[in-house]
Amino acid sequence: MKLTLVTGLTGLVLLATIVELLRRRQLREKYGMLWLGLLFVIIPLSLFPRLLDGVADRLGVASGVSLVLFLGIVFLLLVCIHLSWEVSALEEETRTLAEEVALIRAEFEADRAERAELVSRDG
Repeated sequence: MKLTLVTGLTGLVLLATIVELLRRRQLREKYGMLWLGLLFVIIPLSLFPRLLDGVADRLGVASGVSLVLFLGIVFLLLVCIHLSWEVSALEEETRTLAEEVALIRAEFEADRAERAELVSRDG
C-alpha cells in the first residue's frame, strides 16, 4: 500500500513539474506531450497495479509490475535513441552554419581588402 502511495505521489509531482515546465516554456510541447501521455498511463497503473496482471499473464510475464518495468526500460531506450538522433541533427546543422559563417567572413574580408586597395590607389 505504501508503494502505491509513493508511486502515485511521484507521478503527480512529475505531472505538476511537466505542466510547470510547459507553462514557463522551458520544455518544448512535443516533449511535454510525450511525458504527459506517459504520466497519464503511469499514474493509474501506480494507483491500481493489478490492472496489467491479465495482460502480463497472456504475455507470459510474472506480474503486471514486471511488465511495466520492462516497458519503462524500452521506453527510456527509445527516448535515448531519439535524443541521440536529435543531437546528431543539431551537430550537423551547427557544422553547416559554422561553414557558412566562415565562407561569408572570408568573402567579407576579401571585399574589405579589395576596397582598401582601391582606396590606397586612388587616394
